[in-house]
Amino acid sequence: MRVLTALMASVTVSLLVAFVTGVMPASVGRSRRRKVVESRTAVALRQSGLTIPVSRMYLLAFGCGVAAFVGVYGLSGVGVVAIGPAVVAGLGPRWWLARRAAHRQEAIQRAWPDAVRDIVASIGAGMSLQHSLEQLADHGPPALRPVFTRFSVAARAAGVVPALEGMRDDLADATSDRVIEILLVAYERGGSIVPDILRDLASATTRDIWVLEQVQTESLEQRINARAVFALPWFVLIAITLQEGPFRDFYRSASGVVVIVIGGLASTLGMMLIRRLGNQPVEPRVLGKIR
Repeated sequence: MRVLTALMASVTVSLLVAFVTGVMPASVGRSRRRKVVESRTAVALRQSGLTIPVSRMYLLAFGCGVAAFVGVYGLSGVGVVAIGPAVVAGLGPRWWLARRAAHRQEAIQRAWPDAVRDIVASIGAGMSLQHSLEQLADHGPPALRPVFTRFSVAARAAGVVPALEGMRDDLADATSDRVIEILLVAYERGGSIVPDILRDLASATTRDIWVLEQVQTESLEQRINARAVFALPWFVLIAITLQEGPFRDFYRSASGVVVIVIGGLASTLGMMLIRRLGNQPVEPRVLGKIR
């Protein structure tokens, strides 16, 4: 019974980790799985605009998990009850990082149409494309000003093309890839058709942003309901084990551990299914790459 309980607990924890990180266990080596997670974390750090090392994020996650386990175990007195909150708390920094990266990427995507229109207006006023890009560091959309500030420095040191390619790697999203690739073509080829191409690009990007906002708005209620259904049983479980009594005694026993593990496994599988069904399509990065 103890072996079965331990096995079921380990499966539950693995599925919880896979659900939050989006990395499902596969029949590959441990080092390969670690590389996949690290690469995604590094990309999320770059997209969020943070410069902290990946190892510090893992250390923070470990500390949050240990703190949650100690706190819940101190309240409930049942170790297996504290496993679920500890896993969720340990993966909390990764979730926060993903949300921060998503918010920053959304702000940048919304800023691109205005930035492209500013470039078109500057070119129409007689500026070169390089000067048009550099002036966005002071007068462009706020979300893109830091990016174009770094571009101005890099363009003077290494040239416009390497600076644009570095910007593309820094932003690391499909919309920015598409815009920057057209800017690269416009800089290398030039010609009178460039303003027309940039206007079409601004219009197409605006339409894409509008569709994305519509999809996110319509799916918001379903996401909130799914997370509430997943979290509420754990809050109830912690509440009924706060004091000595039959509930705490039961969940300390082998039968109680099996009930918690089965319940955690079922709720995790359900949440994974809901997440998979409600996943929004993400445009792949054709021009970028994840190392």
